[in-house]
Amino acid sequence: MRILVIGAGSIGTRHAGNLASLGCEVVHAGWRQRPDVPALLAGCDGAVIATATDVRLPLIAACAAAGVPFYCEKPLAFRPDEVEEIARVAAPVAARSVVGFMMRYHAGVRRLAALDLGDAFRFSFQIGHDVTQWRANWRFADSYAARPAGGGVLLDLCHEIDMAAALFPGLALGEVSSVGHAAFPGVDFASHIALRAGAATGVVAMDYLCPRLVRRATVDTPRLSVTMDFAAGRWRLATTDGIAEEDIVQDRNAMFLDAARDWLSLLRGGSVAPRAPTFAATLPVNRLIAGAWAARQFTGTVEKDMG
Repeated sequence: MRILVIGAGSIGTRHAGNLASLGCEVVHAGWRQRPDVPALLAGCDGAVIATATDVRLPLIAACAAAGVPFYCEKPLAFRPDEVEEIARVAAPVAARSVVGFMMRYHAGVRRLAALDLGDAFRFSFQIGHDVTQWRANWRFADSYAARPAGGGVLLDLCHEIDMAAALFPGLALGEVSSVGHAAFPGVDFASHIALRAGAATGVVAMDYLCPRLVRRATVDTPRLSVTMDFAAGRWRLATTDGIAEEDIVQDRNAMFLDAARDWLSLLRGGSVAPRAPTFAATLPVNRLIAGAWAARQFTGTVEKDMG
């Protein structure tokens, strides 16, 4: 199977290596070199789009025109009208395409999904970490995340929004409050997203600021209270019978590999895992993310040395 990977950053390089390890012939092209995408798509069975968010529409359109299904990194787009345009142009290959919400493959998320959460009244998803600590020899100011168009923490760390959407279908968007930075106008460094699913109210909070990684999900029902601490790899389930705790540690690249396997299965006409991030299954959360980005209300700025 021949796969084109567009994007030479860390994620594109990871995809290229993973697909090669799964037996694919990989053609890897950096987007900044402005490759001839239609020519590269010739003879390919699929294409990975691992570029900045603001250039994905033309690449998806090129894939669809060539009849080549795609694996697009998350999110599809940050403008609601662009999400709808992508939905329109992707139609010829949508049934065999996926979006890179690989946290759906985390063992803790699957454990949450296996619970009966129909009577939940409260939920929260939180992620935060000092962005200047992420990678060696990397500067925030030089990255896609620092761009007013397509950057910011809400888009960058939107896995948490997807986890909420996967567990609580039909989420309704409430107020979105964001904190910015004087040196990066229009870029959110912390965002707080109010959500509602039936009788349950919830929040997704993300930031570029916490000195150490914070990442957890909590769901409360009258029968149980469950927390998955992704940073600590710890699961905690509290009921009237007591509290049960255990370690759930997940290798990050294993999730990328699981997502790649499901996509390759689709390309071959096979089946995928429950809640796999197929294009159709993730279209609602992509709309939610774009809607949240458009609804941001900046309440102030933070002072932080961005190195």
